[in-house]
Order: sequence, then structure tokens, then C-alpha cells
Amino acid sequence: MTGGDIMGDENKKVFRTKIKGSVEAIWRELTKTDTPQQAVFNALMVNTGFHTGAAVQMRTADRRRTLVVGEVLEYDPPRRFAHTFRFTQFDDAPCTVIYELFPQADGIVEVTLTVENIPHGTRTAKEMDQGGTNILANLKSVVETGTVPFGTRVMYAMFGVMGFVLPKRTLAENWPLQDRDAG
Repeated sequence: MTGGDIMGDENKKVFRTKIKGSVEAIWRELTKTDTPQQAVFNALMVNTGFHTGAAVQMRTADRRRTLVVGEVLEYDPPRRFAHTFRFTQFDDAPCTVIYELFPQADGIVEVTLTVENIPHGTRTAKEMDQGGTNILANLKSVVETGTVPFGTRVMYAMFGVMGFVLPKRTLAENWPLQDRDAG
């Protein structure tokens, strides 16, 4: 398996990789809410469900900080999951993140991560340049070996210890979890 391919322009990035594993295992890692997602920077997905308009957040494993906020746009298990995505520490406009799974022969699944409407020239754009590559590499490792590489585990441990350096605006209490249509 190769590490992955990247295509796109300044407003859209498409990341691809092939993973030896089941569609179900890949889908679970991308959508689980009961434990941190090792593939997605060891963040914990917190949401109000997977229906269109449902609030979705990525929080630190201790739930004290909200790193990303968004809204479910599409949820078609185990094929496609799309949501808006905005880093809480930046004032940038949201972009759209789309995960798509395409089963191939011999137990291989092609996974595509597309990021659209990237706000050009922003910190979000800079983070997304490498974020997609890292997420798919970690997803591949988790599904194929059961864990992320050692260096990534060390980085995640540092995230846990250094959470206090995140801006106060990332505190979970500043980001109430509610659906778009909630009063």
C-alpha cells in the first residue's frame, strides 16, 4: 500500500490512500464517538447524532477543549460522511470535509478525504495542507496494525500534557453542542 495521493488547488484538496482492512473498521474509526479517534489527532468526536444539521465537534480526549466545530451535511454509512469544519482557535470561515470509502478487490478499501471551500490564505488552509495526509496515514496504520506509529503516539502524549497552552477560546464551555435548528 502506498502512503497516499494528494490533488487539488488552493480551495480544494483531495487526499487518497488504499487500506487493507474492512469498510466497517475504517468507518468505525472515522465516526466513533465512544473513544478518541487515533486517526484524527486522537480527538474525541462529540455530536448530537449523525442526521443532517447535527452538531459535530472534535474535542481533546479529556473533553476540556473543543478543537473543531461543524455540522453534519451527509451521513451514508459506510460510504460517505460529510460535515463542515472550523477550527475554534481561528476566526476563519468553515470548510467542508468529506470522507468516502470505495471497496476494492482483495480486502482493499480506497479512502478519499476531500476538503472543499478552504478559505484561501488562512491558518485553516495551512493546517489542511498536511492534516489530510496525516489523517489518512494514521487511519491506514490504525486499521492495518491496530495503532498509530510510535512518533505519533509520542506526539499525542504531548498533546495531552500541553493542552493548557491552547487559547481560552477553545474551552468546551465556549462551544455549546446543539443542532443548527435547535432553539
